[in-house]
Amino acid sequence: MEFKLFIAGLVFFVIAMIMLRTKKKRKIESKAFATIYSWVDTAWTALLAASVIMFFIIQAFKIPSGSMRNTFLEGDHLFVNKFIYGFHIPLSSARVIPIKQVQRGDIVVFKAPNSALSPAEIAEGGKDFIKRCVAISGDTVEIKNKLLFINGEIADEPYVVYGDNNLYPKAVLFDTDQEYQKAWEIGVFAGIPGGLVRDNFGPITVPEGHYMMLGDNRDYSFDSRFWGPLSDSYIKGKALFRYWPLTRIKVI
Repeated sequence: MEFKLFIAGLVFFVIAMIMLRTKKKRKIESKAFATIYSWVDTAWTALLAASVIMFFIIQAFKIPSGSMRNTFLEGDHLFVNKFIYGFHIPLSSARVIPIKQVQRGDIVVFKAPNSALSPAEIAEGGKDFIKRCVAISGDTVEIKNKLLFINGEIADEPYVVYGDNNLYPKAVLFDTDQEYQKAWEIGVFAGIPGGLVRDNFGPITVPEGHYMMLGDNRDYSFDSRFWGPLSDSYIKGKALFRYWPLTRIKVI
C-alpha cells in the first residue's frame, strides 16, 4: 500500500510541476486553473507524506482471520509500530537503527513467506500475516500433545485457546531429526494434512536470522508449524494499539 501511495504521489508531483511550468510559460491567470493546481499540489504532498509515515513509522492493519482469537477478533483494526524493530532500507531487506529486537511473546505483523501462499496470492503480490513470536534464533521448539516446549521447558501461554478437542498423535514423517528439520525449513509441511504436525511437532531448531510464529488460536492457525521459520527480512512491525471497535480499544 505504501509503495502505491508513493507512486501516486510522484505522479501528482509530476503533474503539479507541469502545471506550474505551463502557468509561468503561458501566464495563465484562470481561477479554475489555480484551483486545480492547488488540489494537485496538496495531493502529492499528502500522498508522499502518507507513504513515508506508512513505510517507516506506523501503519493500520485489519485482522483478516480467526487465527489470533481471542487476543484479536476478525475485523479488529490495529496500528502497527513499524520503527521499533528498525527502519527498512528501501529496495532492501536490511533494517537499521532498531530500538529492540523481536522477542518471544511479541505480536508481529509480517509479509507472509511464499511457502504460506497459493500461486494466485504470490502473483497478486503476497499478503500480510499477524502471529505471535514464540521462539527466536537458536531456540529448540517442540509441541507435545498441543503443549509448547521451548528449550525443553513448557511455555507459559495464558493467551492460547484450543478450539478442537481432537488430539492428533505424533506422526513419523522422516527417519532422522535432520531430515525433519530440513523439510520444515523449506516449508514442506505446508503441503501435508495439518493433523500430522498440528498437535505434535518437532523438535526443531530455529535457524539464525529467523523466528517461529504461532497463532494464539492454536488449533485453527496456519503458522510456522506448517510453512516454516520466518526470516527477519519479512518483519514489518509490532502490534501497537487496537483502535476499532471502540468497545475493544486497547494498547497491545
